[in-house]
Amino acid sequence: MSQRQPRPRPDAPRRAAARPGAAAPKTSRTRRWLRRVVWAGLGAFVLGLAGFFVAYAMTDIPQPNEMVTAEASTVYYSDGKTVLARLSDEGGNRQSVPLADISENMQHAILAAEDRDFYQNSGISPTGIARAVWVAVKGGQATQGGSTITQQYVKNYFLTQDRTLTRKAKEILISLKIDKQQSKDEILTNYLNTIYYGRGAYGIETASQAYFKKSAKNLTPAEAAVLASVIRGPSFYDPTLGDEQKANAQERSAYILDAMVAKKWLSQEDRDQADVDEVLDRIQPYKPKQLGGTNGYVVDLVKKELTSKYKLSDTDIQRGGLKVVSTVERAKQYAAVTAVRDQRPDVEDVHEGLVSVRPGNGAIVALYGGEDFADRPLNNATQAKMQAGSTFKIFTLIAALQEKKASIRSTFPGYSPQYFEEFADPASSDSETRRGRVKNFGNEQFGNIDLLTATGHSVNTVYAALNIEVGPKNTMAAAQDAGVRSKLEANVADVLGTDYVTVLDMANAYATIAAQGVRAEPYIVKEIRFPDEKQPVVKAKPKTKRVFDEDLMADVITAMQEPVNGGTARYVGENLGRPAAGKTGTSESFRSAWFDGYVPQLATAVGLYRSDDKTGKELQMENLPNAGNITGGTFPTRIWTEYMKAALEGSDVREFPQPANINKDVLPPPPPTTQAPQPTQSSAPPSSSAPPSSSAPPSPSDRPTQTPEPSATLPSLPGRPSGSPSPNASPPTG
Repeated sequence: MSQRQPRPRPDAPRRAAARPGAAAPKTSRTRRWLRRVVWAGLGAFVLGLAGFFVAYAMTDIPQPNEMVTAEASTVYYSDGKTVLARLSDEGGNRQSVPLADISENMQHAILAAEDRDFYQNSGISPTGIARAVWVAVKGGQATQGGSTITQQYVKNYFLTQDRTLTRKAKEILISLKIDKQQSKDEILTNYLNTIYYGRGAYGIETASQAYFKKSAKNLTPAEAAVLASVIRGPSFYDPTLGDEQKANAQERSAYILDAMVAKKWLSQEDRDQADVDEVLDRIQPYKPKQLGGTNGYVVDLVKKELTSKYKLSDTDIQRGGLKVVSTVERAKQYAAVTAVRDQRPDVEDVHEGLVSVRPGNGAIVALYGGEDFADRPLNNATQAKMQAGSTFKIFTLIAALQEKKASIRSTFPGYSPQYFEEFADPASSDSETRRGRVKNFGNEQFGNIDLLTATGHSVNTVYAALNIEVGPKNTMAAAQDAGVRSKLEANVADVLGTDYVTVLDMANAYATIAAQGVRAEPYIVKEIRFPDEKQPVVKAKPKTKRVFDEDLMADVITAMQEPVNGGTARYVGENLGRPAAGKTGTSESFRSAWFDGYVPQLATAVGLYRSDDKTGKELQMENLPNAGNITGGTFPTRIWTEYMKAALEGSDVREFPQPANINKDVLPPPPPTTQAPQPTQSSAPPSSSAPPSSSAPPSPSDRPTQTPEPSATLPSLPGRPSGSPSPNASPPTG
């Protein structure tokens, strides 16, 4: 049995060191570790390369993104051929052109600025990509630097603007594929037609027009260098935005021109003649595109109908490439604008609105909402509201015939003033108002007259008595049934126009009468065509409803011919040259003036009001320089007549229906309970422009209202006073 004892551990190393070849195990392990690292790296490389080729093979070139396919929508007149306006915003404002229509100066400038080796590289820049990845690893933006023109084209044309490594990887793979599938010229053309140059311009042709008002094929070296500069960031290089931006543009443009010389794309002589400062000074400040002029109001209404009725988005409208056919007829629209300009008063703060509608159909064939939508977006035809004045008497007449309270031959005392308990305001400081006084326009005097005469001469005292008999709720209901959509409030004075309405309200309501009781919802979009021909064409379907009996309407139409045939609108009868019907209206203190009328095939309303453009407060149209007193029988009637003569030129002369004379046996209502001594009847015809009595009381409101549609840039018109108008307040006149 061995007597050897185990050695203490501290002695073991010395023994090992004494043996030959003791260092070999450590060296072997190191070599094995290195071999493993090499094989692992090689394996990773092979796997990465395989993964790259798999990813490359599996990556399809996507469809162009929405911004590239964006196309401006177009609005046409009713013929479907004549352009009324083109709609576009940033993205829809684009016009692609072939490379042959882009100057070589522009081609070389963009290459000098963005990718000087474009025609030699494979679509990507490995060093640039490495730099971009390194920046991303450090926490910067993954796309910082390194993008060739091909990569930028791919990003803009096929991908989103996300700043992520995933999007960058897709960009690289697609760029390699695109470089193999498309020629360099094709890539360059698509790139120049895709990038954003600022000022709402996508594509070089649109940008050239936006900055220099010239075609891209005519760009000089200096102009091309400026456009190649702004693509880096329009807000940093547009020289009109400030001194800093101008300095940036000068420096960048000079850099590009020098690079063009270095690449022998530009001679030194041409470089010396390229005056960048002169070019920058020629660029005008950018004004965002907004459709102005009189057509701006039409287009705005078209856009509202596309969103509200057809549920199209703003993107669909602005960039969807729609072909929208409106109901507006070019000749009639021209006639409307011309008539307003020819016949309106020469007073700066008087505003006019006109709407012309097809009875029984609802198509708006002409609309004048103001002179310049870009300057004053408030639409005088559809948004501004005015007191209706005596145009509302017609609804009381309709209600009276419906309720069998009167016939058009019923007679009433027409002297002025008359006193009605229902009109009395005990709280008034004026003794006459406390007694319920109602006066005729100009205090005109009549004896016992029928409703035909009372309508022709707009006799307030007769219609006040009639509304008491009928009931103001029935008057209000008749107006609503006819098509008035503004909020109405029943009070005994509503017969004389205390309610605020729009010109479109009155045009549509009177069109219902012209259509012998068939109400149609007004519309302005006739047809919508989509870029994809597989999508069906959307065609408007008129929405109609019979709301009044034909015989009743025949009598109302008969009464409404009286103002034209020698009454307050006799100017129409003397100048139109065909049968017409309508009603004038003038509110208290001349704050609004109307003529609303029709022939069987066309109804038109014209309304005027005056307001302070800064405060929106309604102003009187009385004793104005060059205009005098503006009443319904003056400027509105003249505008209406000139428009209708032109609009109806060449159309058939149609006759109105004969009166049906309904309610023949209805007795007249009793006389007012309180009355002043009755004067004798006037034999003289009423004056359509006669001023009201100076003792006429104020109207229930002193200002027009507007709907909430206009943007915050509109002048703020104060709203209508809250609460119902006093039923005892003295009404508008005329």
